[in-house]
Formats: sequence, structure tokens, C-alpha cells
Amino acid sequence: MRLSRRALLVAPALLPATAVRAQQYPDKQIRMIIPFAAGGTTDLLARAIGQQLNEAWGQPVISDNRAGANGVIATEIVAKSPGDGYTLELVAMGHATNPLVYKRLPFDADKDFTSISLIATFPQLVMVHPKVPAKTLQELLALAKKANPPLTYASGGNGSSQHFAGALFTHMAGVSMTHVAYKGGNPALQDLMAGNVDMMIIQPNSPSQISSGQVRALAVSSRTRSSFYPDLPTVAEAGVPGYQSVAWYGLIGPKGMPPAVLAKISDAVRTACKAEPVKAVVANQGGEMVASTPQGFDEFIQAERKRYAPIVQAAGMMVE
Repeated sequence: MRLSRRALLVAPALLPATAVRAQQYPDKQIRMIIPFAAGGTTDLLARAIGQQLNEAWGQPVISDNRAGANGVIATEIVAKSPGDGYTLELVAMGHATNPLVYKRLPFDADKDFTSISLIATFPQLVMVHPKVPAKTLQELLALAKKANPPLTYASGGNGSSQHFAGALFTHMAGVSMTHVAYKGGNPALQDLMAGNVDMMIIQPNSPSQISSGQVRALAVSSRTRSSFYPDLPTVAEAGVPGYQSVAWYGLIGPKGMPPAVLAKISDAVRTACKAEPVKAVVANQGGEMVASTPQGFDEFIQAERKRYAPIVQAAGMMVE
């Protein structure tokens, strides 16, 4: 049946409000909150995805770096933003584990956010500065057991993926190291390369940081060897049985996002993850693209929170 011109004009008014908003979305710029300093994986991945969304939607996606408190500062901004799809955040492990680490948060981690997509996971490398006289993980463990003062390990902040990786490592290996927290993984990595800290467990920004001799990689943190670093043993193989820790990144928004808008963003993000610039950010650091559904990401967050709860207690990571 052919609709009259009048029917076509009035039809949108008969649609549910959420459907109309989804059809119109986005009609203005989108704010992409980045919870860490510029230059790290979170920043690179957020900007690559933002560029793809910009090209798909014809609206600017403005990157806004808000580093501090392992993402709490940035995530509070999202929690207090309207759930209209115009404020997004690329989060890391801290989004799942901050409720375990901080006794008080300025938001409800379970109720104030909408999960959009788990973007990618990354095996991390156990890396030391070349001045550290250890060329294998076993040598590092032997050195750590007798070092006085203790060796230091860096992280992107209290409760960051690097902190959890390091705390899990020292706990399972039975060694003592001093944790040095930075405002972001990239500043921490820069200080490792400068020789101001001894060790860090993180995915490097580029393989050249290893091949150039700026750092020495001893093992990979994932359950299986990385195809990107096939000659590196896993931490479990190299002396700490059962060890496994990976970094990950995902996209969230505020609570209350209309289902139709959420579906539109989720579909666009998964399409963006197939684009070469986004794939390159993940591949260049040995990561694995996931691009999950909102439900899949939500389930992943809950599983991560359950998994790391014992580590927070064992390592004494909780802060006021």
C-alpha cells in the first residue's frame, strides 16, 4: 500500500520517543572521556574508535583526557552525565576493580553506567630496565628475594591493570617489591625506560621499545604464549605456575541510555573495530580484538570483579 505524502509527514510523530531519538542520534558532537594520560593504549584506542565514529556519523568525537585516581575522576564525569549517548568513556580494568580498591566512590559502579562493548584484551609483558641484572624471570625472582632495599615495580596508578598484574605476580611468586604508582601507564613506562624503576608488567606501546634495548622483556602474562612475542615464555612457564593477567579496554556510557540509542552505538563500535586503524592499534601491541555485545561486556565486568577480589585482600590494596 502506498502512503500519502501527509501520512509520511506525520508518521514520525507516531513513533515511540526512543525510536525517534535513535533515528536522530547523533545530531551533535560526542564527548569521548579518556581516563588516562595521552599516549598510552587507552588514549590511542579511544582516538582511533572516535575517528571511525566521526566518519560514520558525520559528527565530531572530541577526546577528553581526564587522568587521575585510576579512572575515578573520568568515570565520575560519565556517571553525572545524561544517558543520551553523547558522553562515552573508554575504560580499562579499573572500571571493574575500583569498587574493590576504593572504600568510597562518587558513583555506584553497578547502577550508574551502561556497558557498550568489550573492545580488546592484551597480554602484558614482564619488563625490566637493562640495568637490572636479570635476563630470565627465574633470575628476576632470585634477585627480588635477596634485594635490599626491595626492587620496585611501576604501574599506571593504584588499582590499575599494571598494579593488579604486579600485585598478583609478587603474591604468587612469594617475593616482596615496592609498588610505585603513576598517573597513567605511559608515564610509568617512560620512567621504566629511564631507569627510575626496576620492573613493570604492561603491554609496550611499540615492539621497538624492546628491540631497541630500552627495556628487557622476560615473560608474557597471558595463559598462553603471544603470537606477537612467540619466543617469550609465559609467566607460568617461567617460574610462577598458574599466573595469568591481561589488560583490557571497553566502552561505557551513563545509565539510562535508551535501548535504541545503545544498539546504534554498539553496532557502530563493532563496525569501527573492523576498520584497519583500530585493528592496527590492537595488533601493534599484540592484542586480541573482541568487540562484544553490551550484555557480553557487562558479564565480563562482573567476572573480573569476582576474580580479583581475593587479590585486593591479599595484597592490601584497599584505600580510603
